Amino acid sequence: MKPELVELALRKQRLQARSAEQRDALIHHAQAFTPVLRGVDRVVNGVLWARDNAPILSGLAIFVVVARPRAALRWVRRGWLGWQLLRRARNLIP
Repeated sequence: MKPELVELALRKQRLQARSAEQRDALIHHAQAFTPVLRGVDRVVNGVLWARDNAPILSGLAIFVVVARPRAALRWVRRGWLGWQLLRRARNLIP
């Protein structure tokens, strides 16, 4: 075999070993984000469930408005305040 081919094969082998080490290190460091990503997944699943079950949630909201108007008004105020705070926070983040 030509020496150049042997050198290329050895270099390829070293790069593959280095790549495997870097992959292992990345997996180890990424495990710190697992709880955060699980929380994000739960929120996304909740939003998808709410979107798929909108008639149930609408019926529940109407029931609460009829049965407990003061409590409903209190929740509407809290929701409006949260929405406004979210909008302002988005404007602060570039």
